[in-house]
Amino acid sequence: MLQARDEAVPVTVVGGGLAGCEAALRLADWGHPVRLFEMRPRTGTGAHKTSRLGELVCSNSLKSLERETPHGLLKEELRSVGSPVMDIAFRCRIPGGGALVVDRERFSESLTGAVTGHPKIRVVRETIACLPADRPLIVATGPLTHPSLVEDLSRHLGGGRLSFYDAIAPIVEADSVDWDLLFRGDRYGTPGEGDHWNAPMDRATYERFCEDLLWGARVPPHEGVETDPEVLRAFSACQPVESLVESGLETLAFGPLKPVGLVDPKTNRMPYAVVQFRPENEEGSSWNLIGFQTRLRYPEQDRIFRSIPGLSRVRFLRYGSLHRNTFLDAPSLLRDDLTLAGLPGVYATGQLVGVEGYTESLAMGFLTALTLSRAWRSGNPWSFDASAVLPPPSTALGALLSGLSPHRKGVFCPVNIHFGLFPALQNEPRSRRQRRDLLVRRAERDFRSWKRSILGPDCEERILGR
Repeated sequence: MLQARDEAVPVTVVGGGLAGCEAALRLADWGHPVRLFEMRPRTGTGAHKTSRLGELVCSNSLKSLERETPHGLLKEELRSVGSPVMDIAFRCRIPGGGALVVDRERFSESLTGAVTGHPKIRVVRETIACLPADRPLIVATGPLTHPSLVEDLSRHLGGGRLSFYDAIAPIVEADSVDWDLLFRGDRYGTPGEGDHWNAPMDRATYERFCEDLLWGARVPPHEGVETDPEVLRAFSACQPVESLVESGLETLAFGPLKPVGLVDPKTNRMPYAVVQFRPENEEGSSWNLIGFQTRLRYPEQDRIFRSIPGLSRVRFLRYGSLHRNTFLDAPSLLRDDLTLAGLPGVYATGQLVGVEGYTESLAMGFLTALTLSRAWRSGNPWSFDASAVLPPPSTALGALLSGLSPHRKGVFCPVNIHFGLFPALQNEPRSRRQRRDLLVRRAERDFRSWKRSILGPDCEERILGR
């Protein structure tokens, strides 16, 4: 039976990551009873360490806050529409230069409390091995979707599934680092100040380090996925550090170890390369090796990473490791109303649907919740036209969606938000800076217009879904 226009239908959400939590909280705020399934702690994964919702298994950074960047613009739009997950992230913020960096423990605890404490959300700790019959249904199981559910999705969707292996960076204990051998500073920041610490390397040290990475013993590939050259060429943002060295000995020095804008106070010169450290928590008791995703075996990480200046006696709180990243071929499977082709009433969102990154995932959770709520209040969700609801592609939210469109060419791999997803400008200037400024100004203008059209002049953000 179709629902009445103003009736808030119950919604089932599978997956308690950022996208699932964002969708559940938004829908619950808009009056929908929500049942959220999370398989942990009943079923663990190769990356999660706790049973909390929204646990960040890779970096604790949600990337740039600068409004002139795509990530900063996306955060501004999410905050403007009252994103509950983004609000929690800002409340759990710790120093991170120009990035939104959070205390991962406090963040997941706060998010878990917000979801479990919401009167319209019921959290069920149960493993979902096949698609529930409930409609509407949101599948937000992320890159670590249970293998049985992956098989069931494959049966329903045909050959539109891809996967590869993601790598995460080590975390070290602050008390075990020899800070006297490091210096403080952000790239292009004030020398001696900032939120990062830097381990300087001269050329000889850097080259020995790269050689060790090249020959270090690694965890073997799984299912042949890591050897797929099309996938690795198309998406390299999380490539293991040793894989980057394979592309050339100078790759790290021009990538995550680039020293530009940093001067070592001991020499008053820019080092040949630097390893940067970022705090993991508010107390500063644990630190992340930035850009050091790795598939090295644990003993090799002990041996090789201890050669970094200041880490000779370091204690690892978490080693780098690999985890499976499952995602759908969105251009062939995602319909305009964000349901899956061949599965009416089933919405896939977050990393599972083909976006990469924390902010991108929760952005998709918001967009899915918005579309679902409007569709199921319309009186006919099966033929709902979402074009009047979703933001235009000139906005950051709309540009992210365009990265999943069927018009994309080539092999599909997960997309991050970037200016290449935004529509071209008319009379585009030659200056890259001017082009970026115009894209940002247009996005801000069009987002304000879209928001007014959705909300009306006197409405509050909390009723955006009505």
